[in-house]
Amino acid sequence: MHLTEQKQRYRSIFLSDIHLGTRGSRADLLMEFLAQAECEKLYLVGDILDGWRLRKSWYWHESFDALLRHVLAMTRRGTEVIYIPGNHDEALRDWFGLEIAGVSMQPEAIHQAADGRRFLVMHGDEFDGVIRYAKFLAYLGDWAYDWALYLNRIFNAVRRRLGYPYWSLSQWLKRRVKEAVKTIDRFEGALAGEAKRRGLNGVICGHIHHAEMRPSHGVLYMNCGDWVESCTALVEHADGRFELVDWPARQRLSLRMPHTAAALARA
Repeated sequence: MHLTEQKQRYRSIFLSDIHLGTRGSRADLLMEFLAQAECEKLYLVGDILDGWRLRKSWYWHESFDALLRHVLAMTRRGTEVIYIPGNHDEALRDWFGLEIAGVSMQPEAIHQAADGRRFLVMHGDEFDGVIRYAKFLAYLGDWAYDWALYLNRIFNAVRRRLGYPYWSLSQWLKRRVKEAVKTIDRFEGALAGEAKRRGLNGVICGHIHHAEMRPSHGVLYMNCGDWVESCTALVEHADGRFELVDWPARQRLSLRMPHTAAALARA
């Protein structure tokens, strides 16, 4: 696989929803992205670890260790790393205010871009009514989502054998279900509204696995996406310009099934 020889320099990188501890996590592809990137600040915007899944059944791939080691190496090279836990790694919220191996644990952050604009950075589950008021339904939704990802892997394995490129079945289902679309709209509006209420220029979040960058409620709404389905990152350039990086599209990847066939057979 061809990677950019010279490292791409960014002012800031924002990552969310890596879900280490699940078979669907594409830590391998995220490592490829980070290996060709340098940044002054790295924001880990929640659900980096999947405590929900690890409590149910332990799964840990060597690529997860490699990714964590790489992030720690970034701190040693001078990158400021801010970790904002989400709902799947909520146990880490007990560590707010601490710095662990150079990683600062925070409930949220205010990021000032190079052009002076200020953005609220948070995972976003606080503005998800299902997570906040009916956690049982959230766990049920998590189970259904896992099945969608499992079917997605099988579906794309068949497509790959037939010579077709990757196509996200689970993303297609989310976009086609009317209530899911309404939920995404409400979520985006709620976070954009919070940023506006605080007098900020926008919000940067994760949580819903839907990469997006658009004006909303008079501010800029930006969602990092995820490293399970879409494999996207939000980056800030030296001049304060933001960009959503679609890593599979940039590298022309077909998003082969993660890890090994044997591991997936046990999923």
